[in-house]
Amino acid sequence: MKRRALISVFNKEGISGFASFLAESGWELLSTGGSARHLREKGISVHDVSEITGFPECLDGRVKTLHPAIHAGLLARRDEKSHMDTLASLGFAPVDLVCVNLYPFFEKVQAGLSLEETVEFIDIGGPAMLRSAAKNYRDVIVLTDPADYAEARAGLEAGEVPPAFRKYLAGKVFDLSSAYDAAIARCLLETDTSAGKYPPFWPLSLKKDKDLRYGENGHQKAALYLSADKEGALAGMEQLNGKEMGYNNIRDLDLAWKTACAFGFPPESPPLGKTELSELGITEDAALPCCVAVKHNTPCGVAQAATIEEAYEKAYACDPLSIFGGIVASTVTVNARTAAKLAGLFLEIVVAPDFDTDALEILKKKKNLRIMKARFAPRDITECTAVDGGLLVQETDKKLLEKWEVVTRAAPVAADIPDMIFGLRTVSFVKSNAIVVVKDRAAIGIGGGQTSRIWAAEQALSRSAAALRAASENPALRGTLAGGASPRILASDAFFPFSDVVKAAAEAGIKTIIQPGGSIHDKDSIEACDSLGIAMVFTGTRHFKH
Repeated sequence: MKRRALISVFNKEGISGFASFLAESGWELLSTGGSARHLREKGISVHDVSEITGFPECLDGRVKTLHPAIHAGLLARRDEKSHMDTLASLGFAPVDLVCVNLYPFFEKVQAGLSLEETVEFIDIGGPAMLRSAAKNYRDVIVLTDPADYAEARAGLEAGEVPPAFRKYLAGKVFDLSSAYDAAIARCLLETDTSAGKYPPFWPLSLKKDKDLRYGENGHQKAALYLSADKEGALAGMEQLNGKEMGYNNIRDLDLAWKTACAFGFPPESPPLGKTELSELGITEDAALPCCVAVKHNTPCGVAQAATIEEAYEKAYACDPLSIFGGIVASTVTVNARTAAKLAGLFLEIVVAPDFDTDALEILKKKKNLRIMKARFAPRDITECTAVDGGLLVQETDKKLLEKWEVVTRAAPVAADIPDMIFGLRTVSFVKSNAIVVVKDRAAIGIGGGQTSRIWAAEQALSRSAAALRAASENPALRGTLAGGASPRILASDAFFPFSDVVKAAAEAGIKTIIQPGGSIHDKDSIEACDSLGIAMVFTGTRHFKH
């Protein structure tokens, strides 16, 4: 009996060559719609599926291959006599190879189409054929990826496609269909996580972008998967220079860009908490350029200024030691003057919305420096963390504060409010327990990842003193942080369980503290502030980051 192949592909890459090989090898080719036209234009003889089913395509092509003649031919076990007898009695013939890829739903779901238009790109017949063929993979060769045509052809030329490769191809079917269905589910469910409306199954639609050299350590294998439906800032980044990124580079890049964009990356993303501040009657200056330095997945320098050059100088001065070998993110185009400063330091990555021509020329002289052009701000509304046997899913922390409650006799002076907001934004990206000391819109002391809040405070205060000392002693940094003057603002990601942080802050010259409040010992911290002349504001919103 002549072997049959059914070809129905949206992606025509490599199909004419593969189909020609099958036809020349004596296979009977079945096809549908655009695939049949394409093959005929290439001089390849094919039969329309309707000739086999005896039923015309209908409903504007929605129904083509959904017919027993097709699915019985795919699902019949060749080693089961009753199956083959049933096929013969029905006048059906086996289908021995299926080459199908799907309507481009991944791409179309992000194309700005209406829901009605997007729904038309949900493939029904294709996944049905693929699943039938994959279930019967011992008897049916099933191809979804043009990259597999050559190996399938080699197997056929050698006499038969090996069972292990057939099984692999079948696995790829369900790998593809699970991601495809997940993308559709994400589109239709429109999950409102802010209202707690999580679906009964979590739809993940990810496609491997590349294998990585290694994971966190050299002995760990790793790969990068990106959203198959093209969501997320990382999928929109273009690498303009430098060596391939590794696992740790990607994680640091993600944090650096998210932290920077919290301060505004117009027009896509207003500063974090802008709406809440407006509702509380707090007006905020227009977003200033922001520069963020990250090392080992922790911000080590964050600053805003009138120009990106000045913002970088301030971010560098926050921690001139830790920034070495780190990542720098900018919310505005990097100019030549800033690039010259960046090039004077060993960095792994620089990321920004764009780079001036002269800036690129300067930075590209460092052949290993990864230069990343970011097209848009982070879009994730949920965060997923793998645990053994499961996945933790939560809404992304995008709420800055609930209230602005002055709980002490002293109140913040108006000039300190921008630094308070700056500190609150910064501290939400620092590992808990987290404390940030702020001066002139620069995080000059960052303490994070500590098991005790007083240790985080001591770390932040000690680092702020060191930064100011360095700024006053080093001619290259002099004036950057107005070295010598004490910082005024301290921000905390969670409440103070004791009054020890207040006392340590007072010794360092802190004048205003902003924190969520909510401890059973809040009264102790408030009384300590009152006795030491410190103003304290409660926000009502915690920012733990584990």
